[in-house]
Amino acid sequence: MATSKKEKFEDALNNLETIVGELESKDLDLEQSLEMFEKGVMLYKDCKKQLEKVEKKISKLSESLKEEELIEE
Repeated sequence: MATSKKEKFEDALNNLETIVGELESKDLDLEQSLEMFEKGVMLYKDCKKQLEKVEKKISKLSESLKEEELIEE
């Protein structure tokens, strides 16, 4: 599910939720469970990286607004 191309956050999160649901509800053999878990971990890491990027961007924008407000006063 996770590819070398970045998935949109919403798509990755939906895929992760699907995997969690399948792991919780289906009677999978060990190999299938492990494969799905690995995909889930990759999706989780991708979502986390995307969120961290957004948080940094928001932080920078907020700081620039604060600086601008200080200059204008």
